Amino acid sequence: MKLAKLPDRTQVKMNVVLAPRLAKRLREYADFYVETYGSREEVAELIPFMLEAFLDGDAKFRRANRAGGAKDTADAVPRILADRRTRKGHDLG
Repeated sequence: MKLAKLPDRTQVKMNVVLAPRLAKRLREYADFYVETYGSREEVAELIPFMLEAFLDGDAKFRRANRAGGAKDTADAVPRILADRRTRKGHDLG
């Protein structure tokens, strides 16, 4: 068969807590979307596409992913926090 097996398309629901400033900016972005395209979309509908565009546009992430370095692992968060704490010897976290 020429067509490969279809990937898992089961949606995953995630809950996030946003800072008030970010929530406001997302609403403003949704307003900008209306101005640009003439149709209103809820922020929750835009976010998955925004995240996809962000990840697709991150060249370092794409390179790491191709090299097998970007994994969905539990140790990703501590590593990021450690990087933030040690940058220039200041605690940024």
